[in-house]
Amino acid sequence: MAARRARRLLGSLCIALLFAQPAPTGAAARSGSRSLLTESLVRTFTPFYFLVEPLDVLSVRGASVIMNCSAQCETPPRIEWKKDGSFLNLVSDDRRQLLPDGSLLINSVVHSKHNKPDEGYYQCVATVDSLGTIVSRTAKLTVAGLPRFTSQPEPTSVYRGGSAVLGCEVTAELAPLLRWERDRQALAPDRRVLQLPGGALLLTNASDADAGLYRCALDSGGTPKYSDEAELKVLPDAEEPQRLALLKPPSSLSRLPGQRAVFPCVAAGFPPPLIRWTRNEEELPTDGSGRFQLLPGGVLEIRDVAEADAGTFTCIAESGNDTLEAQAELAVQVPPTFLKRPANIYAHESMDIVFECEVTGKPTPTVKWVKNGDVVIPSDYFKIVKEHNLQVLGLVKSDEGFYQCIAENDVGNAQAGAQLIILDLDVAIPTLPPTSLTSATNDHLAPATAGPLPSAPRDVVATLVSTRFIRLTWRPPASDPQGDNLTYSIFYTKEGINRERVENTSRPGETQVMIQNLMPETVYVFRVVAQNRHGPGESSAPLKVATQPEVQLPGPAPNIRAFSGSPTTVTVTWETPLSGNGDIQNYKLYYMEKGQHTEQDVDVAGLAHTVTGLKKFTEYSFRVVAYNKHGPGVSTHDVVVRTLSDVPSAPPQNLTLEVRNSKSILLQWQPPPAGTQSGQITGYKIRYRKVSRKSDVTESVGGTQLSQLIEGLERGTEYSFRVAAMTINGTGPATDWVSAETFESDLDETRVPEVPSSLHVRPLVTSIVVSWTPPENQDVVVRGYAIGYGIGSPHAQTIKVDYKQRYYTIENLDPSSHYVITLKAFNNVGEGIPLYESAVTRPHSDTSEVDLFVINAPYTPVPDPSPMMPPVGVQASILSHDTIRITWADNSLPKNQKITDARFYTVRWKTNIPANTKYKTANATTLSYLVTGLKPNTLYEFSVMVTKGRRSSTWSMTAHGTTFELVPTSPPKDVTVVSKEGKPRTIIVNWQPPSEANGKITGYIIYYSTDVNAEIHDWVIEPVVGNRLTHQIQELTLDTPYFFKIQARNSKGMGPMSEAVQFRTPKAESSDKMPNDQASGSAGKGSRPMDLGPDYKPPLGGSNSPHGSPTSPLDSNMLLVIIVSVGVITIIIVVIVAVFCTRRTTSHQKKKRAACKSVNGSHKYKGNSKDVKPPDLWIHHERLELKPIDKSPDPNPIMTDTPIPRNSQDITPVDNSMDSNIHQRRNSYRGHESEDSMSTLAGRRGMRPKMMMPFDSQPPQQSVRNTPSTDTMPAASAVPSAELPEPEGPFLPAEEEPQGPPTAHVRPSHPLKSFAVPAVPPAGGPFDPALPSTPLLTQQAPGHPMHAVKTASIGTLGRTRPPMPVVVPSAPEVQETTRMLEDSESSYEPDELTKEMAHLEGLMKDLNAITTA
Repeated sequence: MAARRARRLLGSLCIALLFAQPAPTGAAARSGSRSLLTESLVRTFTPFYFLVEPLDVLSVRGASVIMNCSAQCETPPRIEWKKDGSFLNLVSDDRRQLLPDGSLLINSVVHSKHNKPDEGYYQCVATVDSLGTIVSRTAKLTVAGLPRFTSQPEPTSVYRGGSAVLGCEVTAELAPLLRWERDRQALAPDRRVLQLPGGALLLTNASDADAGLYRCALDSGGTPKYSDEAELKVLPDAEEPQRLALLKPPSSLSRLPGQRAVFPCVAAGFPPPLIRWTRNEEELPTDGSGRFQLLPGGVLEIRDVAEADAGTFTCIAESGNDTLEAQAELAVQVPPTFLKRPANIYAHESMDIVFECEVTGKPTPTVKWVKNGDVVIPSDYFKIVKEHNLQVLGLVKSDEGFYQCIAENDVGNAQAGAQLIILDLDVAIPTLPPTSLTSATNDHLAPATAGPLPSAPRDVVATLVSTRFIRLTWRPPASDPQGDNLTYSIFYTKEGINRERVENTSRPGETQVMIQNLMPETVYVFRVVAQNRHGPGESSAPLKVATQPEVQLPGPAPNIRAFSGSPTTVTVTWETPLSGNGDIQNYKLYYMEKGQHTEQDVDVAGLAHTVTGLKKFTEYSFRVVAYNKHGPGVSTHDVVVRTLSDVPSAPPQNLTLEVRNSKSILLQWQPPPAGTQSGQITGYKIRYRKVSRKSDVTESVGGTQLSQLIEGLERGTEYSFRVAAMTINGTGPATDWVSAETFESDLDETRVPEVPSSLHVRPLVTSIVVSWTPPENQDVVVRGYAIGYGIGSPHAQTIKVDYKQRYYTIENLDPSSHYVITLKAFNNVGEGIPLYESAVTRPHSDTSEVDLFVINAPYTPVPDPSPMMPPVGVQASILSHDTIRITWADNSLPKNQKITDARFYTVRWKTNIPANTKYKTANATTLSYLVTGLKPNTLYEFSVMVTKGRRSSTWSMTAHGTTFELVPTSPPKDVTVVSKEGKPRTIIVNWQPPSEANGKITGYIIYYSTDVNAEIHDWVIEPVVGNRLTHQIQELTLDTPYFFKIQARNSKGMGPMSEAVQFRTPKAESSDKMPNDQASGSAGKGSRPMDLGPDYKPPLGGSNSPHGSPTSPLDSNMLLVIIVSVGVITIIIVVIVAVFCTRRTTSHQKKKRAACKSVNGSHKYKGNSKDVKPPDLWIHHERLELKPIDKSPDPNPIMTDTPIPRNSQDITPVDNSMDSNIHQRRNSYRGHESEDSMSTLAGRRGMRPKMMMPFDSQPPQQSVRNTPSTDTMPAASAVPSAELPEPEGPFLPAEEEPQGPPTAHVRPSHPLKSFAVPAVPPAGGPFDPALPSTPLLTQQAPGHPMHAVKTASIGTLGRTRPPMPVVVPSAPEVQETTRMLEDSESSYEPDELTKEMAHLEGLMKDLNAITTA
């Protein structure tokens, strides 16, 4: 014992002397030094490192190459070489030989198409037999291929003083061997002549002496190889301006730090262009003082490239008013460098150690470890931790040696090493615990003192055995029964393996330990050693314990990488899983577009796969899961990669032209759709030409702005324009040609505008609709209109609107108040003369809007020319969840619908949810427009107006469209959890639907778990089908906190999850009711109303009244009987009248024609009935319900709201084959009318002014019939339908609102308008506001004065509709219409038809009395 203490004291003294010496500056052994101790005590670290390592070499065929290598060690090392991972046999090789310093000499490099024995990767290996082996970095030998030109010079010409580029491209390895000749003489050095990195020749400031024949030559050993000769002609000085063009734009580069980068930007034009450069949109200083230098010809040179230089470089060429831009990317790649090198380590056997290695580089380097020249294969005892560090568990003597960390990326590799020395157990480690020792082995480092050692611990048993951990317990040794000051070391190893690991107890006196990270179904041998302050004692007897078996699933596949090979493909590679148990059967590759929520997967048999069909320039995430016979293993982390960019695949959208004056036109457009841009838009190319000279095209390249003012155009000339988007890859497809004509002369803006030609007001309860027409003198510029209003004075508030606008709604007014309104046109000179009007807002109790009303007001004459016709045939085509295409036709255009003038169209759209949503507008110069940025699953209405010069139409009829559904974008709201009354193991989860459901919710998924931080796939799932908002979960554990999340789904997929809500179940089952249980219990007993769902329809009989009171079935049946009876009588009378009219004699016809001529002598009729226009015979009735007759089964969500008759031939009476269908649908069309009756009624039509009114909104399934007319436009009427329960007709119960977007439905006029049986009104209750509808625009018959109709509306059953502002001819009141009818009929049929009409009027009064009773 004394000898041992003396030996340890001597060891401590020698260690102090050793570490008092300064350490040398070697590589792997800088901390080592010559020790004064013997080998049996503390061995020192031996310096063993490379002085010189091989570097990459470029050679040519037949040349000699030297790969340098030199290693340093006390004992001269033996040098060997590897090529492509295999040792070279240099003894029998006559071309390769080892030089004395260790370098490799290769004589006469061999290289051919099919034999390349010398090209490859070389590595120097240095070995000292008694010490170990180290390897150098790998060096690549590249042999230049056969001399070959990828492009040849071509003849070209250049103006004197200009720049020219002669192309001669070769591969990258041959570029340094390229030179140029002129007239077969080598080019003399000249600052004006520059050879670009790819091989092309740049000639600047050309002179006559530069003309000649040029060729390039390749000197790759032996006879040079020449290209074709190309002649360069030098032209005299340019006198006329030459168009700016880029001869050599810059191309993207990748460089290493310290290298040189050259970006060409050669432009030609007259005046000579000026070149400037920007980096990341910041101006570059190119004065030559820094690393950035501008060479002749606009070439940018970057010397000594740094990592911070990476970015986007933009070349801007300017010549006169022309500007061109071109961009290129500079990528700076950095070879691997070490931030932390491995350190030398002393250790004992059974310890765990970690070699640390931290590297950086770009791209991120990969790391592998080498021990004595052999690659370390990860296993149970050699593990890669924290990405780059090497952990060795349970050291044994054979683990000694040199360990090297080798880092590698695409541009280089590097190595750093350290030495491991394992000391005897009785030799203390000579330093404090370094960071490379794990906590489980630190206790070995305390020096021991002399004294009694503890005996073996007693009764070592395994109290808990699992698949991957074992808990051991024991009793203290017999020598120290209390054991309060003892610590314990637990040594364990696999049975049959001599590599033993150690685990230490955490505090003195502890007699149990948990051994973790074991392998399943494996036998381990454990022994326990007690240790006191004197040292370790005896070991316990070995204990064998077998871990439990488990399902062996693969671990994550390491080193997953993804890179894009093209704009539509990504290649993913990975390696075999490190922790996989059992053979890997296959892999599943998952990928998903960024921003989406649905993953796609593909089965893969190997370790790589290329995914095709991806979107261009789009980010995707990829992950891999390995499968064995037990199922899927652990997923890898996600790797994100963006596909490469490409030229845009679609043109810019919504190109519009606005003629500014006689010499300029403003172009405006929107970028291509997001999914078609295929990259970052770098600019837009504009091409324009005169329509009369299609071959003369002018091109202009602009920046990324979305508008361009084209100036310098000719007066009164029509130009066509098209725009194309550009990326760094090129130019995409262009838009269609769009034409506009410049003004003949500029409008006058030297004076203020004149007074507007008319002003109309329409008062509502809290708003006033103001509409107007522009000044008659349209030669003066109008920039906009100023609207002033106030109670008693128009100067309280002022609103300014755009010059294109023709109406405005003044909101937030007081009911029953007198407002004065003024309207003034203004321009840059000032405001014009005002026009005044006054109006009184309606009281709150006013319900007259549900009836037909006409307000006559003083009329301001409409200026001549009259307003333009509005667009017709407006259709809304739903394209996606946020995009709708609007199309229309323009009857004022020729039949081919070609726009040849400077008109443009304004599209407006809005949604009625919420009700106060304002219109959004956009301009278009074509007959379609793509509306984007809409909300999913939302109903929108659209209308269009046309403007030409200072003339504008009214708004067209509306079209409606509902966008497609999208996955919910918000989670369910108000998630609450309560206990169920009397059942503490059952809870009730309540929630509210998401605020952004984006469609009909089809179900929910409830996730719950006791660990809020657990992975989501470990949570328990409870599905909820339908739109229920509550769910019970049973059989939970008492007194346990649970966390709940909810996710909504619709037909498009799953939405986001709600935040976790915590709830702790009660401690014990109790019959007492908790407060929250009472509330939930009462709800569960039926106090909550049953959710009938959005598709629920009340019974046909109308058992539910608006106020919830049931309607008696007897009353409903009586009403139906009365309605059916009166309807049948009415139809019989109408048929009798029709038959009577067809039997009129020829004398009656003559009498009626004479009467027609006497009534309206301006109309002249031919005998052909095809020239006759149908009458407008209306019988007005309060709350008259209009419903469409036919119902189209077409599910296409394209709605048309603009019926315009094409010609009078389209309007014909129905034939006999249609009568049965007509009667089934309860319409009251009359049958055949004779030619005379039609002409007579048509003659009366010329005397009767036409009337406009909005029509009810109907579901999109209802068909719309378009019958345009080249004549005047007849007033369209919706055919009323009797409220009878017919299955064929479009019958709707009074309580039921039509489902779907409202659409105006119009039928062509018939020779006799329909009489409608009034519907039974509902049993009181408020009216639901319906969607507003745009009135039809009609033309005034020639020769008749126009009247102003303030408002016109038809109240529908059970709903109110605010009338829209319109400027239309006035219609007579109901009584006046009846008198006119009676007068016109009596003029030619004094006895018969008058009696029939009087009888009908009496029937209608009786019917009105019945319905109002």
